[in-house]
Amino acid sequence: MQLLKFKPTEYQLENVKTGRIFDDAGWTLNDPEGGDPSLIRAVYASSKFNPRSDLKGLYRYADWMPVKRTLRNSCAPVTYKSKGLAKHLGLNNLYITFSGYNPKIGAKMQTCSFKETEAFSVCARIDKKEKRTLIVQSAGNTARAFAQVCSDNDIPVVICIPEDNIHDLWFHKRLNKCVKVIAVPHGCDYYDAITLGDKLAQDPRYFLEGGAKNIARRDGMGTTILSFVEKTGRIPDAYFQAVGSGTGAIAAWENAERLAADGRFGPNNMRVYVAQNTPFTLLYDSWKACSRQLSDITPELGRRQAEIILAKVLSNRKPPYSIAGGLYDVLVKSRGDVFLATNDDIMYWLLQFRNTELYDLLPAACVAVAALAKAVQEGTVHKDDLIMLNCTGGGTLASFSKGYVLKEPDLVLSPDLPAEEIIKKVSEL
Repeated sequence: MQLLKFKPTEYQLENVKTGRIFDDAGWTLNDPEGGDPSLIRAVYASSKFNPRSDLKGLYRYADWMPVKRTLRNSCAPVTYKSKGLAKHLGLNNLYITFSGYNPKIGAKMQTCSFKETEAFSVCARIDKKEKRTLIVQSAGNTARAFAQVCSDNDIPVVICIPEDNIHDLWFHKRLNKCVKVIAVPHGCDYYDAITLGDKLAQDPRYFLEGGAKNIARRDGMGTTILSFVEKTGRIPDAYFQAVGSGTGAIAAWENAERLAADGRFGPNNMRVYVAQNTPFTLLYDSWKACSRQLSDITPELGRRQAEIILAKVLSNRKPPYSIAGGLYDVLVKSRGDVFLATNDDIMYWLLQFRNTELYDLLPAACVAVAALAKAVQEGTVHKDDLIMLNCTGGGTLASFSKGYVLKEPDLVLSPDLPAEEIIKKVSEL
């Protein structure tokens, strides 16, 4: 059980582009003074990395999370030194940071996804007195995580998701009525779900979670590298993760910068390697074009590509790539790169990982494993490098053995509807 008394984490905000420091108004997502597009970062009162032994689950890292309270049922990522996969790839210092369900290694995320790290951080940033309803836009795993966390903690939320991804909304018991799911019809994608949520947010009774712009989302996701450093005592030489938006990689880089400033964990020489599931290759195409600007992709092409890929959560047509402090800057500063993995690669590494590490991964995490294997083959990483493989979800086979129920959409609405009609229909729920 969490401690009843919790002192909110002390921090200010920094404009990544200008360096301007200012106070958080409560749910600040941008610098109120405007200027060029830029992410904002949290600057914590505690500049040292000190996991909290007095707090459970994810909140052991609360000193570097912008939270006002703690919530029920949180779990932290688990890092361990790989034996099976490491031997298979010929690596001496491969560590896997796993966010999912595998009680044998201490991983107990009920939704089997590292999106729980976002949900427990974002929802704990919400003031208890907040009267508005949170809006979360998702391609799948984020929806499941926020639905579970909000249900367990009585936080009203409207979740916008593509109807084609509704199979991701499985749970071990029926959700609290405070959770409402609004789907965009078959053939629509994550971008359409974003459009739907943006229209709903025009009503003052609702507010957007904010995606990558929300410091709580990034610093929740950044706990993966805190888990790694707590285990190894060093910032990794190389970091691997599959990405749709790249927010998790941005978060890892931001915390690597904080850890380097601490001074006890070595310099931040971490090379950030991210991967996408072909044919949805927006980030790959933009990076390989040596361009800060995203490559052009039509809605029709994006939707077709999203339908084809197995790792459907990696299909963001609006990623935080170009913005100051975004993925482009992280790849440049870290001397990183972007890899690709096919659907066949996913199936191959799903089986290989199961054989070598003895538990299953979600498709997106298999994309990261495939990227690591290609990096080894190409000589991008070496056998003695200290490597962090961020496996962002898995353990569904073990989790499903406990039984599950599916959450059907409360409404299916076209993103092309006028905002007034969307607001009216959702408010009637």
